[in-house]
Amino acid sequence: MIHQYKNNGYNIVMDINSGAVHVVDDVVYDAVALLAAEMPEIDTAGGAVSAEGAKGGREIPAELRERVRICLAEEYGYGARDIADAMSDIQELIDNEELFTKDIYRDYVIDFKKRKTVVKALCLHIAHDCNLACRYCFAEEGEYHGRRALMSFEVGKKALDFLIANSGNRKHLEVDFFGGEPLMNWDVVKRLVEYGRSQEAEHNKQFRFTLTTNGVLLNDEIMEFCNREMSNVVLSLDGRKEVNDRMRPFRKGAGSYDLIVPKFQKFAESRGQMNYYVRGTFTRYNLDFASDVLHFADLGFKQMSVEPVVASPDEPYAIRKEDLPQILAEYDRLAVQYIKRKKEGRGFNFFHFMIDLNQGPCVAKRLSGCGSGTEYLAVTPWGDLYPCHQFVGQEQFLLGNVDEGLTNTELRDEFKLVNVYAKDKCRDCFARFYCSGGCAANAWNYDGSITGAYEIGCEMQKKRIECAIMIKAALAEDEG
Repeated sequence: MIHQYKNNGYNIVMDINSGAVHVVDDVVYDAVALLAAEMPEIDTAGGAVSAEGAKGGREIPAELRERVRICLAEEYGYGARDIADAMSDIQELIDNEELFTKDIYRDYVIDFKKRKTVVKALCLHIAHDCNLACRYCFAEEGEYHGRRALMSFEVGKKALDFLIANSGNRKHLEVDFFGGEPLMNWDVVKRLVEYGRSQEAEHNKQFRFTLTTNGVLLNDEIMEFCNREMSNVVLSLDGRKEVNDRMRPFRKGAGSYDLIVPKFQKFAESRGQMNYYVRGTFTRYNLDFASDVLHFADLGFKQMSVEPVVASPDEPYAIRKEDLPQILAEYDRLAVQYIKRKKEGRGFNFFHFMIDLNQGPCVAKRLSGCGSGTEYLAVTPWGDLYPCHQFVGQEQFLLGNVDEGLTNTELRDEFKLVNVYAKDKCRDCFARFYCSGGCAANAWNYDGSITGAYEIGCEMQKKRIECAIMIKAALAEDEG
């Protein structure tokens, strides 16, 4: 499968199955497009058998080569030498298995349902309560369709014991303290970290603790503890003061920006500008979200992410299909500024522009994504298990509890099948090995199926991937 696009003056050709990315001239770009259109069997079945001695075992058929040559000359106006060089370059990429390659992953997913389930990460809902009243909060100000509650140490301890017992031979385990607002139950957070550390040597495990906070209760003691024990901290802030305070007010209506920004700046500096993210949400009210990302950078933050809102289409702040052209253009605008600042020595990291062109993590992860419902589970304050935090409170997705374990194995097995080949809209998408099929919760909320797709989110993801690859090309060119 081939994906081609032009962005910021670069002609980019992606070979999806191999992960190879090529920045090419106009002749090669147009020739590849003609080849893909004229002979799709190159793309799907691996192409024609090549002449003796060809390294890749495939060769562009002579008849197709001639048709492409004529088209490039007569319709595009390219010269004979340029065309010959382009066709030679393309054949070399095919021989090196970097263009028009076979799909080697399709058969891998057949036995996904038979895989032994190993739990490696928990999202502990340490507090179903919050001291802010964010207008877009899917957790209903921390209540998650239920009641306000704080997780007890006893429930949290059982959750860590469950994780250890169900993690098989996996040594590295992840635990995220989530809410609501986790700092409202800070003493239990500290005790659970202490307990987790006490179990590491005995069970040959190593915990990676993380925390997500709105910063209202952040103080020096908490910062010091987090810098010692938390591998990563997510700091919730939506961007410019007027943007943040519109959507993230206190319960009485006052904005939160002025209180939390100085704390977040101090915290980021105390962590050496590493191992944290300032994480914002953009809505229909700030479709110019690139300005919010750049505002983060101007505040001195180096690690940041801004995500589209998760909301019912009926909400006035929800993103709509007609907003996509502006949103996609905004990612392009941000990408150009991202490159500019990197080259000026004022660079920062934007989560969605950080891409691994070496095919990322393991095959299973590329095909099945975050592992919600199987490798990754959310735990409520009273110990119920759900596929992830976005499913909490929806009783049809209850998987079990920390006392009895994971009892709804039928539902768990359905989540095992959430992969890019189980999703009709993913199978032929160029982004499938980068996004791994997207978010199951978003698919459920907008398509009514965990193997569906949130099409607005898909379009944004594809644009982010295109921008990320273009950025790689631009920075590599500058380094070269």
